[in-house]
Amino acid sequence: MTNLASNLKYLRKSKKISQGDLAEEFEVARTTMGDYERGKTEPNLEMLIKIANKFEVDIDGLITKDLTHNELEIFRQERLRVLAISVDKENNENIELVDTKAEAGYLDSFQDPEYIRDLPKISFPNIPNGTFRGFEIRGDSMLPMESGSIVLCSYVEQIDQIKDGKTYVVVSEEQGLVYKRVTNKKDEAKLILTSDNELYVPYEIDYNNVSEIWQYYAHLSFSDAKSTFNYLLEEKLTDIQKKVNEIRNVVKKS
Repeated sequence: MTNLASNLKYLRKSKKISQGDLAEEFEVARTTMGDYERGKTEPNLEMLIKIANKFEVDIDGLITKDLTHNELEIFRQERLRVLAISVDKENNENIELVDTKAEAGYLDSFQDPEYIRDLPKISFPNIPNGTFRGFEIRGDSMLPMESGSIVLCSYVEQIDQIKDGKTYVVVSEEQGLVYKRVTNKKDEAKLILTSDNELYVPYEIDYNNVSEIWQYYAHLSFSDAKSTFNYLLEEKLTDIQKKVNEIRNVVKKS
């Protein structure tokens, strides 16, 4: 019963019920109620039923879920949700940054409000209303977006909102955190994730494997655009030369 003690304390306080009044209603000593909330004593099944009925929660949720997160939840639906955001002194939403070092932790803790609060914050001017998050992009799968760029994205509440051909950060247990161009196959309940770099093969991911989706809004780059263009040009020429050599080899053998 890992979460029972904290859940009971949270539910009691959320209803503004004193420990003594709740103990009296349940016909137990106040010290017993205190022991429940401290995790020193576990209530029997009859008491669990009383607690669940009192606060209108199911017993499984009372025992296994962290109900204290409910007050921090911003969006909830069948497949996607964001549990928490943070705000500045003027009550404006902060923009949390998920850099490369934080990626592994984000995959494990993106639903943990305390983890989200501890992420570094960044600022972008003239941002519209909404929930935004910054993600550091690594690798060359989305060239000309160079490695190390920070992509600012807005939260997608429902998968139906995905627009084919637009770019998104997709968070999943299977693929981790990836930035791709997305096609929504609604009839098959799948997403096709495609890299702008043609060297990478597109792949599919089931709706059920998607934890979060963030749509591209803007980005910050930290390298010379001309250098990036030259790199792309060199890559393209190298690829062309490789294909020409392959054709020559085939001609020689025939």
